Amino acid sequence: MPTASSLRRERALVYFFILICLAMSALVLMRAAMRSGATASSYAALAEAFLQGRLWIGKCPEIDCALFDNKTYVIFPPLPAVAMAPIVAAFGAAFAARTQMALTLLFIALALWLWRRIFIALDVPRESINWLLAAITFASPVFYIAFKGDGVWFFAQSLGFLLMTAALASVIVWRSLALAGLFVALAFLCRQMSIFYPLFIAALALPEQQRLSDALRRYPWKPFIIAAVFVAASLAVIFAYNYARFGAPFETGYKYMHNPGMDTLITSRQLDGSLFSFKYFLSNFYYLFLQGFHMNFGGKLGNQPLGMDVFGTSIIAASPWLALMFYMRFDRVAVAGLATIAIIAGLTLLYHSNGFEQVHTQRYALDWLPIAIVLLARSAWSGSQRALPMLVTFAAGMNLIAILSSMAFGVK
Repeated sequence: MPTASSLRRERALVYFFILICLAMSALVLMRAAMRSGATASSYAALAEAFLQGRLWIGKCPEIDCALFDNKTYVIFPPLPAVAMAPIVAAFGAAFAARTQMALTLLFIALALWLWRRIFIALDVPRESINWLLAAITFASPVFYIAFKGDGVWFFAQSLGFLLMTAALASVIVWRSLALAGLFVALAFLCRQMSIFYPLFIAALALPEQQRLSDALRRYPWKPFIIAAVFVAASLAVIFAYNYARFGAPFETGYKYMHNPGMDTLITSRQLDGSLFSFKYFLSNFYYLFLQGFHMNFGGKLGNQPLGMDVFGTSIIAASPWLALMFYMRFDRVAVAGLATIAIIAGLTLLYHSNGFEQVHTQRYALDWLPIAIVLLARSAWSGSQRALPMLVTFAAGMNLIAILSSMAFGVK
């Protein structure tokens, strides 16, 4: 039975968290207002090119374009540009660029609505639902992509996060494996790591009360086939898109990346020619799992703030509420989820970039974070979950400090 003192502390924690959330929301709105006049958007330019019947753009509006056969290409998957095409068609590319951050916030809001539906379907207690939604919004990489939503990388991640969430909602809430396959296919056209989601989604779709062999034998195969057709179609689209641009179905354009005047560590890695290599494993491992809040200091006395670490903070340090996955229900769904996370995170550990230009976050973790959230939500909601409010408040507070520090001192 909670005491009067403990209840007062819990109320104080809620009030403190609300203040943090208001400050973080104000930062997002302030940045949106400051960037409202921006007219540079790679996806708006690509959408304009699509509407004019071509795959290349005039010049690179932002960063990470490919120069091939004297033409400039946006190297990233095309769906975010397709999503922006109606706005470009109606109002022009410059106007669409100004709305990009608003679209990012819309995608995140829709994803949060879907997460509420997912949590209700998974029988998460009402109070814990609110704290989990708060965790996703303010104490995970989602906040940083909202804050930077006018950028090419972050816009794609916001749409990809929405579509991966929709894929999970399709099978958890609406019990439609075919619809889940459609959303996975669309997510793949934003974030290519989503191609591994079918393993987890298939495990969610099979009846939990049956043995795996019985579930596979009795489950109707038509939804599996329809879902597989959707995913195969998305692969065909990407292969055709790559071939039309660079003459090879597996060539994404990274080796033709052209960022003149840029001199960063990532640029050096790109020039080295190794997109995936074991030589990146150790640093990526530390930054994904171990690196703490990291402000760089220098100068003669070592007391001059130089900026937040450009490679970010580990997901465990930035979102410690994920540690409650320890209490997950361990069954074949958990095995499939952990295996999918291991595949996606494992490939990320070999990648030449870990999400570069980020603070107190691991934005690539968003590729597998939806799976982790489902596994956490399937936990036995016992007394162990009483730590959730404190962990979320702490994480949001550190997120706020990191953003303010990067605004004051930059990143390095």
